[in-house]
Amino acid sequence: MSKNLREKLTNLNVQENEMVTLSYSDGTDVFVHNETEVDTAMAETDVISVFSELIATPGLHVSTQYGGNVLDRLREDDLLEDYDRGGDFGAYLNDVISDNFYDVDMIEYSTEKYDHKRGFCTLSAQVQVSAGDIIKLNPYLGGWTASVQTENGTLTFDA
Repeated sequence: MSKNLREKLTNLNVQENEMVTLSYSDGTDVFVHNETEVDTAMAETDVISVFSELIATPGLHVSTQYGGNVLDRLREDDLLEDYDRGGDFGAYLNDVISDNFYDVDMIEYSTEKYDHKRGFCTLSAQVQVSAGDIIKLNPYLGGWTASVQTENGTLTFDA
């Protein structure tokens, strides 16, 4: 639970400007012979919706693992133009990211092939959020794994 992460960051005396890396992944069995493994994983896992809900959290500044703000990047790519203010922003982002999955390029995918027909496809999201945002806003982070640099090294734990 995010309250747990909030308490851990506070107890560890993590500076508010320290970046916390959040990771989330899920996978599913897929057919690989027809090249639909990513589409199947998108439909059968919750990675895109969990990612979308996180970046839709009001006031939360979510950056890619390379440092760019996720929402700013989607705006720059003109993918948020059709949003009807007052709607469900998380659901809208879920649709936008799903429809533009390969162009958005914010969720990684990998497939382990068992044989020529079957395999397992994993979708993974990794973002960075400041410790201060997590402490102040206390976003829901169920299922995410958090990593943070401390004076004793990098600590990784379930958020």
